[in-house]
Amino acid sequence: MTPIIQCQNITHYYGNRLIYKDLNFEVQKGKILGLLGKNGTGKTTIINILNGYLKPQAGVCRVFGEDMDKLSPKTKGSIGLLLEGHIQHSYFNVLQIEKYYRRFFPKWKRDAYFGLIEKLKVAPSQKINTMSCGQRSQVALGLLFAQDPDLLILDDFSMGLDPGYRRLFVEYLKEYAKDGNKTVFLTSHIIQDMELLIDDCMILDYGKILLHKPTKELMAKYPNQTLEDIFIELTGKY
Repeated sequence: MTPIIQCQNITHYYGNRLIYKDLNFEVQKGKILGLLGKNGTGKTTIINILNGYLKPQAGVCRVFGEDMDKLSPKTKGSIGLLLEGHIQHSYFNVLQIEKYYRRFFPKWKRDAYFGLIEKLKVAPSQKINTMSCGQRSQVALGLLFAQDPDLLILDDFSMGLDPGYRRLFVEYLKEYAKDGNKTVFLTSHIIQDMELLIDDCMILDYGKILLHKPTKELMAKYPNQTLEDIFIELTGKY
């Protein structure tokens, strides 16, 4: 089976600073992969490379079998991307922004958007630019689900969400991915959330991947430790 995401020998620098050297990994269909790493290890960089926004010095990334710098419109339409809760057109309210976005996505699922909005108790008439950071993140996540993408790429999806809403979203995302056989590639600074959600765990250190294993296998190898404990042990304390 062709992997949904395939990165081969990715090497990238910012100036003279090495970000990756010969980075290799795959994500299979239907998996939720969590990418963990300290600040500055290149988590957002690899997301930008996957989406064709950034070209590495060497190597290639493929999404749905297509090179990242030659993604077809059909493939781009199958990818849902969230960059740190960012949302455009903040002058719209909750109802208006749904009406605007649905014009661009043929598989738009209105109920997915309003279902999440209702669960998170965001008022339909509220303007985006009057919302807190966490509320804006909620709207952005609802718009993402409504697109019904086959691949979701979430960069720090938990930004601004309080613990109760984070737990609610984790449960919602698990159900969404399982029911639709979706593939998810995500990062988060809240490692406790990742432990509840991800099928596979990849830990990125400066310039390399420390490990890439099924989460159950990793937790079995380190009994009586949390995923956060394992991360700190492998990467060193801050």
